[in-house]
Amino acid sequence: MCAAPPTTAAQADEFGCPGRGPTIAAGGMVASNHPAVSRAGADVLDAGGNAVDAALAMAALSWLALPGQCGLGGDAFVLLRRPDGTVTAFGGSGFGPDGGDPGFYREHGLAAVPLDGARAVAVPGAVAALAALHADAATRDLPRLWAPAADLAERGLPCTHKTRADVLERRAALARDPGTADVFLPGGAPPRVGAPLRQPDLARTLRRVAADPASFYTGDLAERAVRALVDGGAPFSGAEWEATAEPLVGDSLTCRYGGAVVHQTPPPTPGWMVLQQARLNDGRLSALPWLSAEAVGRAAGAARLAFADRFAGCGSDNGRWRELLAEDALAAARDRLDAGDVPAAPAPPVPVDGDTTSMVAVDADGTAVSLIHSLAFTFGARMTVPGTGIVLNNRLGRGAYLIDGHPNEVRPRRRPLHTLNAWLVTDDRGGLRHVGNTPGGDGQVQWNAQLISHLLDHDLDPATAVAAPRFTVHPGSDADVIGQPPELRAESRLGAARLEALRELGHDVRVQGPWAAGGGAQVVSVYADTGVLAGASDPRQDGVALGVR
Repeated sequence: MCAAPPTTAAQADEFGCPGRGPTIAAGGMVASNHPAVSRAGADVLDAGGNAVDAALAMAALSWLALPGQCGLGGDAFVLLRRPDGTVTAFGGSGFGPDGGDPGFYREHGLAAVPLDGARAVAVPGAVAALAALHADAATRDLPRLWAPAADLAERGLPCTHKTRADVLERRAALARDPGTADVFLPGGAPPRVGAPLRQPDLARTLRRVAADPASFYTGDLAERAVRALVDGGAPFSGAEWEATAEPLVGDSLTCRYGGAVVHQTPPPTPGWMVLQQARLNDGRLSALPWLSAEAVGRAAGAARLAFADRFAGCGSDNGRWRELLAEDALAAARDRLDAGDVPAAPAPPVPVDGDTTSMVAVDADGTAVSLIHSLAFTFGARMTVPGTGIVLNNRLGRGAYLIDGHPNEVRPRRRPLHTLNAWLVTDDRGGLRHVGNTPGGDGQVQWNAQLISHLLDHDLDPATAVAAPRFTVHPGSDADVIGQPPELRAESRLGAARLEALRELGHDVRVQGPWAAGGGAQVVSVYADTGVLAGASDPRQDGVALGVR
């Protein structure tokens, strides 16, 4: 495990993967897309906390370090593997407004749910999911775990290149909201790299919610949020806000792949799509040379089938995904893949955008957490709840369709389909083998499937797995890209010969920069013979994996 065969190591050099190996540690490990976030988790492990404590501290710190990607006003999904081998999924994803049936949007002259402003917002679920995770397995109280983040919000965490770029990209929208303008456009100008981003309102809210997570969904804070949304033209009643306090907690979805058990998050996440791709490719990709044109073509075909299946019949409140994972449906899908019968994508809206961040934590006792959270698009709906520092998501606009009769059509008390998902891999007895995730919108289910194949089919170490050339079928099934022309986007590091071979196989290949596919994968693996951990953070972002002695 975690040792690349010689031929694969040579190919890793050919693909321009960084020469450094994974981080190695025996006492625990964390990985995220920002050094301060990873440091927050490592500090908790060093002080005797478990992986759940570490992940909760990391989540709060990431709200400051990566403010365009995540926040109290977003959603979150988590997989928890306990020392006894049991795995539980925690989901936090909310409803759109109770008055937001399809007729409401059409009466306002809209052809799709908006991507900006109050009408783009679904009730945030992150607090509900994280509070449930804390109640299940944390060993430190939440105010203690979130205190460092609250203190940093007051002092101001230095602005990164990424956050400055996010602000520049969304400057006009951020300027329209007094709350986002005050924090992200101080004095009316984008912050300099290294300038502290002070968020005193968010600091107060963090302390309040840490002391009583239920206060996010009832009482003055909830009333203020609903009032802001109603004033912005969204028909929220308040009851849907309170209803989102109930998290989605249950068993993980599982399948066998590469001699191991893959665990995924249930709907409304697309975790089932990763399992579908795994089942379609089990035994196929392992028999092909790593990242050969044939292997890439096979994986891309499975991904395109999954998106077509999702669009054709899936919603957050139906069971169509279960039927797609039944053996007869998988056998028929394999036959289609083998025959090259892969569907094109459905019919059109607008441009792609998206942002999320993720993290993993593993402790010496074998508790493992894969956590992903998001505002949907960069800075979400680009609006705040006044006086709270909470930036609200635009998950309803990103995820829900305005298509008559579709199972993902926008409806009151129907959660929009999600892009977020998290995974981990165990052996048949529940022993931890790998835990990981990646941000990236519709890329997530594809890149997670690729990561799992790298690890299980080709025995790669985490550093090679997260750095390997990435490829993406487009469009997926986000509301804003349905119907765009089908193409296979591939990083140029795959090499001219492979890219040309993919064209000859019938793919419309769009070549991206060597590291330009997107994502920000985190992986921690376990050496089965020693229990030592190996981890890595994606070189496409600014993160790091840190080990604990």
